[in-house]
Amino acid sequence: MSTSRHGHVTVLGAGSWGTTIASLAAAHTPTLVWARDPAAANEIQQEHRLQGYLPDLPLHPRLQATADLELAVSQADVLVVGIPSHSVRSVLEAAAPSIRPWIPIVSLTKGLEPVSGLRMSQVIDEVLPGHPVGVLAGPNLAREVLGGYAAAAVIAMRDQQVAEALQPIFSSSVFRVYTNTDVLGCELGGCLKNVIALAAGMADGLGVGDNTRAMVITRGLAEMSRLAVALGADPRTLSGLTGLGDLMATCMSPLSRNRHVGVQLAQGLAIDEIIAGMNMVAEGVKTVGPVMALAHGHAVEVPICAEVNAVINEGRAATDAFRGLRRVAATSEIHGVA
Repeated sequence: MSTSRHGHVTVLGAGSWGTTIASLAAAHTPTLVWARDPAAANEIQQEHRLQGYLPDLPLHPRLQATADLELAVSQADVLVVGIPSHSVRSVLEAAAPSIRPWIPIVSLTKGLEPVSGLRMSQVIDEVLPGHPVGVLAGPNLAREVLGGYAAAAVIAMRDQQVAEALQPIFSSSVFRVYTNTDVLGCELGGCLKNVIALAAGMADGLGVGDNTRAMVITRGLAEMSRLAVALGADPRTLSGLTGLGDLMATCMSPLSRNRHVGVQLAQGLAIDEIIAGMNMVAEGVKTVGPVMALAHGHAVEVPICAEVNAVINEGRAATDAFRGLRRVAATSEIHGVA
């Protein structure tokens, strides 16, 4: 494939997933990843590795890296945002004067802005109005994707033609990228599944069994669908890769950060202690509060999310959270989803 077809791609954020996506894109077109830490940028540039996040996995040899934000964004024809939700606004505000007009912006971030509760596409629209904005999401554990395991994702843009133009940048023979125009649904799926994964991790940490874990995942999907539909999403999106698919991977994999946090909570560790011991961000921890605000604002019942919020933000024990779920009355299985 010609490297001139897609122009230059810049990925903001040299975490595990941002770096993985940058490595995939580098196979097709000139790609530059921005790292906040100059040492990380130098490691990617010189050694084509990122040992702190992706140990022992080589990056594409043509991938470039820099710690200079202005340099990184000034040459971008496609801008990919892969930084934690709480930093997206400040980084884009700093980068805005150097970003060329009208270029497409793709978010990888699966979280809500902590204070405002806005989705990342909304934050991008506020800071950089006039750009086509979308998301790349799906059941994608970075180590497996970079390691060459078969996987799939969705590129969601409001304009189908833009989605189709971006689709081949991130695709490979084993990484299938589908398109969707339901940006809202794809984005919400990525945000909400992290909260449910915290609950699934607590279930695993408590040793409550596979039946309970299956219940948490399926009823969690029902909560995700209810809230997403109330906000205007297509319910079909939540049964796809960015909903059910991402939920399964995040709830079941030992590589999942949010599941890991849930397991640690079930073992009695305090949330601050758990976060302090991680070098990666578990977005569900910061997302659960804004999710509850959205649910209350749209009169949507989300009992699993409510119990997770009580553990994360109100000091409830994981064991008490699961006792709380037993008190929720069962209604129609498809209540609020159809």
